[in-house]
Amino acid sequence: MLHHEDESSPESDSDFDASELTDKELQEAFSQGKLKPGLNVVLEGKKKPFNDASGLKQSLKDLKNELPWVERLDVTVDPVADTTGQNGQTDPNTSDINAEDDFQREMCFYRQAQAAVLYSLPRLRKLKVATKRPDDYFAEMAKTDQHMQKIRHKLQLKQASMEKSEKAKQLRALRKYGKKVQVEVLQKRQKEKSAMMTQIKKYQKGLSDKLDFLEGDQTPKKTPNKTGGSAAAQKAKNTPSAKRRYKDQKFGFGGKKKGSKRNTKESYNDVSGFRGSVAHGKGPHRPGKKGGKNANKRPGKNVRQKMKSKRR
Repeated sequence: MLHHEDESSPESDSDFDASELTDKELQEAFSQGKLKPGLNVVLEGKKKPFNDASGLKQSLKDLKNELPWVERLDVTVDPVADTTGQNGQTDPNTSDINAEDDFQREMCFYRQAQAAVLYSLPRLRKLKVATKRPDDYFAEMAKTDQHMQKIRHKLQLKQASMEKSEKAKQLRALRKYGKKVQVEVLQKRQKEKSAMMTQIKKYQKGLSDKLDFLEGDQTPKKTPNKTGGSAAAQKAKNTPSAKRRYKDQKFGFGGKKKGSKRNTKESYNDVSGFRGSVAHGKGPHRPGKKGGKNANKRPGKNVRQKMKSKRR
């Protein structure tokens, strides 16, 4: 066992990775001179590029296929010369185009594509290659009918779900609107009720003689025009009712009621309603009063008790 442990110790030393050392340990090893030179190589200057022209030509020859132009359709042309550019100025040459200018760069691409089309169309017509799609052209679908049916079914399900969600939104909006209308109706009824109670209190106090508020939501009767109707009808309409006249006669027309029966200087000096015969007890007496013709003739208590004892 000891011999095995001795053999395993150098293997553990060989498996030690120097990258696991920290910066502090590396600094200590450098100060002690334990680091050997040759681990780091300093490069002097930039690496010179290597241009293998013969190798590149050989690779191009291997990749190039000698096929006819119809199979390749490669066109290398210069852009079409444009006499007028933007704002009536002459268009610059390809070498003078600023690559950072988006407009000039895109116009260069456009004119180069235009030159390629002008070069290729006559050549294709010469080779009797059709460049336009015929009217009765029928292209085979890239995807099968089953796949398209799945896509159509998926689109229908998506549309149905969208319609369902939209309908649910509308129902929620209608429900909210219905609650709002219900609250408004309840508030309106409460307002009408309070107004009616106010009118009833005014009618009970005699401040108003109109009972139109009892009719509720009945449609008002059409009144004749101002020009129509007789003067008697207008006068009868303006005069108060019999009930109103009775209340006015009984309670008056409002105003101060408290202290209305108190004496004043004028009522104290007014003796027109004074009657001496009544004031001094010389006039006819009311029933039940002493000294009058109809005086109470009931016997006293002692007499009534004696009469009661005699009866026994």
